[in-house]
Amino acid sequence: MIKIALIGNGGMCKAAHVPAYRDDPRTEVVAVCDIIEERAVYLKETWFPEAAVYTDYRELLKDPAIDAVDICTPNDMHSEIAVAALEAGKHVFCEKPDAVDVGKAQAMKDAAEKSGKLLMVMRNNRFTSASRYLKSFIEDGRAGEIYCGRCGWQRRRGIPGKGGWFTTKAKSGGGPLIDLGVHMIDLAVWLMGNPKPVAVSANTYCKFAENDVSDSVNSDFGDKNAAGTFDVEDLAMGMIRFDNGAVLQIEFSWASNIKQERRFVELRGTAAGIKWEDEQAEIYTEENGRLLDTTVLRAREDDGHRNNLRQFIDILSGGGEPCYTPQQGVDMIRILRAVYESAETGREVLL
Repeated sequence: MIKIALIGNGGMCKAAHVPAYRDDPRTEVVAVCDIIEERAVYLKETWFPEAAVYTDYRELLKDPAIDAVDICTPNDMHSEIAVAALEAGKHVFCEKPDAVDVGKAQAMKDAAEKSGKLLMVMRNNRFTSASRYLKSFIEDGRAGEIYCGRCGWQRRRGIPGKGGWFTTKAKSGGGPLIDLGVHMIDLAVWLMGNPKPVAVSANTYCKFAENDVSDSVNSDFGDKNAAGTFDVEDLAMGMIRFDNGAVLQIEFSWASNIKQERRFVELRGTAAGIKWEDEQAEIYTEENGRLLDTTVLRAREDDGHRNNLRQFIDILSGGGEPCYTPQQGVDMIRILRAVYESAETGREVLL
């Protein structure tokens, strides 16, 4: 039985993490922690009646019975808590993004290597059936050379927690790029075989900070504050170049005048093109001199978050290797910070 502590007990914890542990007989949630005590008490009373309640993660980490911690706090606390937990001898699973700057992501990697403990950061889109199928298709060589692509998560009106930590740069590290971009950039780069990023050119915009219209359930995430801060972008666009010559166009918005919300990865290979959109896959190729399109239907029960957390528990239970490495986390934050730097300077950023 792996004894888990949940640190940060807000919406993401309740929606995606609690069900995974509650339904896994190999785990026991023995502690819950949130700076808002009522949230921790709610988790205890609703799902984990035997769990200890904390408001300070430092006190929680003193408990030698805890094997692993799961971090679902605002972005700026990810690295601080992860490093402290690793140094305390705990395994760590953390929500994305890995950190808000490269140094903090590197500190997580260094702490994991020094402690010998497992560090994983949420990469749930790698764990859908469509993603796994496309990964196998590409690795089998059926797409040929992947030389370019584009990815995005575009919302028409879906600003989360407006005025709260989501829209406060000091807490979040940025807007839709760091909130949504980490998902689709990661999926694209993973499908491409994890080439090394070498340059980034990008722009960011903030045009809807005063707009309160919503057409997305995602705007219900986070705690809103009408008198709060909005100092992040609502749209980021750009291009990433890799060491193998491939390029990836990116676009992420919380608000922009498009038809509807869309999340996607499109990659073009010399033998086939692939598209991942809303957890369904399509392949564009040719056969016997004719163009051929193939749709890969989504599995009926397909929960990337749960599958990602299941791999974490599988590994702690003695099975397999993680598909995520801390170096991939460092590379991801290097890309995101380079996007912001390029937008600020108006110049391409070399990595």
